[in-house]
Amino acid sequence: MVAAPARDGTPVSGRRRLTAGPAADAIGSVLDLHMTGSHVVHAMAPGFADAASVYLLERWLVDETTGTSDDPPHVEARRLALRMGDGTDHGTEAVLPLDEVLVFPRDTPYARALATGHAQLLDTFDTHTFDRLAASGRGDARIHDLLRTSSFLVVPLRLQGTTIGFIAGTRGPHHPPFALEDTAAVESLAARAAVALDNARRYEHERRTALAIRRSLLPATDLSFEGCRVAHAYRPAGQRNIIGGDWFDVFPRPGRRVGLIVGDAMGHGPEAAVAMIQLRMAARTLAGMDTEPQDLLRRLDALAADTPGASFATCVYAEWDAGRNTCTLVGAGHPPALIRDARTPARPVALEAGLPLGLGARSFEPTTVRIDRPTLLLLYSDGLVESRHWDIDAGIQRLARELDAGAADLGGSGADAGLQSLCDRLLGAAAPGSTADDRTLLLAALTPT
Repeated sequence: MVAAPARDGTPVSGRRRLTAGPAADAIGSVLDLHMTGSHVVHAMAPGFADAASVYLLERWLVDETTGTSDDPPHVEARRLALRMGDGTDHGTEAVLPLDEVLVFPRDTPYARALATGHAQLLDTFDTHTFDRLAASGRGDARIHDLLRTSSFLVVPLRLQGTTIGFIAGTRGPHHPPFALEDTAAVESLAARAAVALDNARRYEHERRTALAIRRSLLPATDLSFEGCRVAHAYRPAGQRNIIGGDWFDVFPRPGRRVGLIVGDAMGHGPEAAVAMIQLRMAARTLAGMDTEPQDLLRRLDALAADTPGASFATCVYAEWDAGRNTCTLVGAGHPPALIRDARTPARPVALEAGLPLGLGARSFEPTTVRIDRPTLLLLYSDGLVESRHWDIDAGIQRLARELDAGAADLGGSGADAGLQSLCDRLLGAAAPGSTADDRTLLLAALTPT
């Protein structure tokens, strides 16, 4: 196998050119690695190449920048995208699956392209590639056709002087081989693709981080305590956000009590999320102390005053006491909880308006409700009830009607296996025009003993 010379003798009319098109134009339009890779291979095959693939270095994908050699004995790369022929036969992925990590020895054209940063233009597959494809595609007609490659091109993906992967393309004997101008065209495509792939990788890394944080903060689903079952639902504001300023939690307290809290740190984005995390962890820590609800909120208020970004956060705290069959509520500038039983429609629990956290409120006056029959208690954030179409009181009344309707469909109090479905229904019934804020629901079914 030798590097192929320039093929300037090919008639211009017989050449296949890498031209602009919908797939090429789409590169960088989405922050998704696989979609970006798919756009690249669709831009190349079948109009420019018989087959095209995109591979990314595994160490780059996991953001590993230390402990690597300039000339390693082999490289590990993940197959991100593949297109062969017209791409209508998806069975090829059974033998050449996406996301498969392959090891390429130092003497392969892939490793040379990665090490030198220069394209490799060959007249056929190297021995390593031929043997690997032959072993993978026994009985597959398309792999058999691929093995008849008479022109093979590997172009590195480079980003700010660093090689992050490569694009590979093939042509069979029935088409003119790649020329030097073809190599230049793929290099130009690779330069655009590398930036788009890096943007997608950064976004996916941030998304995974946010999802991990959110999973660690969410209470377990279908929580059960003595006389109390809890369901919850949460949706951040906007299309791209994963975690916002809303916070909620459920935790056992001394003396057969259960604490439930919903809060809202001011703003959106990472700053609000950090403030939310600090407030939530502080509330959970304070819950372990044998304090009254108003004292818990007073201490949380003092902590918020010294926490950047936490001032002006609002919250409502409810405490179920299974020994006394009572529910005590206290709020800090937050919309009131809703309460409903089989005999009485949903209604707000009257609380002192109060100031948001962090403003040094002198007192947080509690309200205690006697629970004599199975009852639903709903805590929520203002994203469920605020809207540009009406004031917050109208939004609260609308949410109360939705709670009544949903509980009636479930048979009275809703304190059965449908508690989570009721919670999800209420989340989807937010006031029109309220998508600009996070939405949080904490729904408890209280059963007196």
